[in-house]
Amino acid sequence: MKITIESTTMIVEANGVQCRVWEGETEHGVKIQCLIPRIAAKKGQDLTQFEAELKEQAPPSADAIQVFPLRMIL
Repeated sequence: MKITIESTTMIVEANGVQCRVWEGETEHGVKIQCLIPRIAAKKGQDLTQFEAELKEQAPPSADAIQVFPLRMIL
């Protein structure tokens, strides 16, 4: 399975771990939300663009807000 995701400003807590909500879709068009606690890239690469893009965040969609219970949202 391949997915394309974008970072949102929404942070939730899952099992005691703070995770950013990323939204996107599968290659067949199924809309998804992902909880991602950390992202890493191998050292030695030019990470300038990666680090700049990592700071870009969109507001969460109504779907994301409905998927996660309010008690999880920080």
